[in-house]
Amino acid sequence: MAKTIHTMLRVLDEARSVAFYDKAFGLKVADRYDFDSFTLVYLANQESEHEVELTINKGETTPYDLGNGYGHVAVSVGDLGAEHERMRAAGLAPKDIKEISHQGMKLGRFFFIDDPDGYKIEVLERGGRFQ
Repeated sequence: MAKTIHTMLRVLDEARSVAFYDKAFGLKVADRYDFDSFTLVYLANQESEHEVELTINKGETTPYDLGNGYGHVAVSVGDLGAEHERMRAAGLAPKDIKEISHQGMKLGRFFFIDDPDGYKIEVLERGGRFQ
C-alpha cells in the first residue's frame, strides 16, 4: 500500500519560506541537502509524518508560474479560531473563516492562507472527515 510522505513546492527564497512555514504551522527543518543547481529542504513537525519538501532552484530570480492546475494543500487544527487569530497577529494575513455545508449538513469550517510564493493552504478545523 502506498503511503504519502511529502508535498514538494518550488520556492524562490529559502529563508523566507522556511520562516513562513515555521511561523504559520510550526514546521521546522528536518533535513537540508545542497546540490550544485538546487537545494532540498524538508520541513516537519510532531503532528504528522507527512513533510513539506521545499525545492530551491539556484539562479531563479522570478516567481514561479503556478498555472491553473494547482489547488491547495490542507492541514487540520484543533481550534480554528485561535489559529486564525494567531496567524493574523503574526502578520500572515489569513483569509476569513468560512463554513461549508452539504445537503443542509455542516461539513466543516476553514480558512485559506497564501505562502510567500502564492501557494494556497487550507486550514480546516478538525472534525468529521477532516481529522
